[in-house]
Amino acid sequence: MNQYLDISPEVSQALADHKPVVALESTIISHGMPYPQNVETALKVNQIIRDCGAVPATVAIIGGRLKAGLSDEEIEYLGKAGSKVAKVSRRDLPVIVSKGLDGATTVATTMIIAHMAGIQVFATGGIGGVHRGAETTMDISADLEELAQTPVMVVCAGAKSILDLGLTLEYLETKGVPVIGYGTDELPAFYTRRSGFGVDYQLDTPEEIAGAFRAQRGMGLKTGMLVTNPIPEEFSMDPAVINKAIDEAVAEAQAQGIHGKATTPFLLAKIKDITGGDSLDSNIQLVFNNARLASAIAASL
Repeated sequence: MNQYLDISPEVSQALADHKPVVALESTIISHGMPYPQNVETALKVNQIIRDCGAVPATVAIIGGRLKAGLSDEEIEYLGKAGSKVAKVSRRDLPVIVSKGLDGATTVATTMIIAHMAGIQVFATGGIGGVHRGAETTMDISADLEELAQTPVMVVCAGAKSILDLGLTLEYLETKGVPVIGYGTDELPAFYTRRSGFGVDYQLDTPEEIAGAFRAQRGMGLKTGMLVTNPIPEEFSMDPAVINKAIDEAVAEAQAQGIHGKATTPFLLAKIKDITGGDSLDSNIQLVFNNARLASAIAASL
C-alpha cells in the first residue's frame, strides 16, 4: 500500500471482493462545472455506477492524502470550493502532498491514483490533448503522456473539441496508446458524435473492450487504453454552433493571454456562456453515458 494513499472502506472492500470499481476525476467537480450542478452531477454519476452494479471511486487529494473514494461531504466541499482548490496534475503532486493541501485531480492524476489503488477503469468527460497552436506553444496535456505510461483504461467522449484533434491522435499513436471507438469508427468530439478523424479500432460491446484490455495487460504492455464513447444522439450539439463558440472562446483566450492549466476551464466556461448553457447540459449527459459504459466494462473485467 502506498503510504500517501487512502482507499475508502467501500472501495477497498469492493477491490478485495473482486467487484467492479470505476474511478472518477475531481477536476470536473471543482473546475469543470459551476456549483451546484457540479455536486449534483457528481452524486448522480455515483448513483448511476451503483445502479449498474459497480462501485464509484471519486479521486482527489484532501489534506495532502491521495483519496480513492470520496464521501458525499467531501464531494460537496470540492464543489463549493471550486477553483480555490488546486488543479493537480502529475507535476503538482509532490508539493501538494508534502504541504498537506487539497487538490482536484486531472485525468492524468486520477489515472496515477487509480493505478496505485488497483482500479483498472476510469470514466471521465473528455481527455486533454494537443492544444491548437501547439506547434509553436508546445501546449500538450499531461493526460496524453499519462496514457502512454499508466495501465488504466479511460472511458471518455473523445478529446475535447477545443483541441487539435488530429495532432492529439498522432501523439497517441506515437506513444502506442490504442484508441477504441465504442460502436463507432470515428473519434467523437465531446459535444458532437463525429470529428472527421478515425479511431484505431471499432469495438461494439463492453465485453470486446474488456477482452482487448485484458490482452494488453496480459502481454505486459505498460500503456493505458482510450475508449471513446459518442455523446447520445439526443444530446449532441450542432457542430456548426459548437465550433463557432469554440473559435470565439479560443480567440478570447489568446487575446487575454490564457495558457497552461487555466486554458481548459476558461474555454469551457466561455463556451457555456456563448451557447446559453447548452454545452453544460451536453457535458453532463455525456458524463452519465460514459459512467454507464465504464461500469459495464469494469463488470466484464
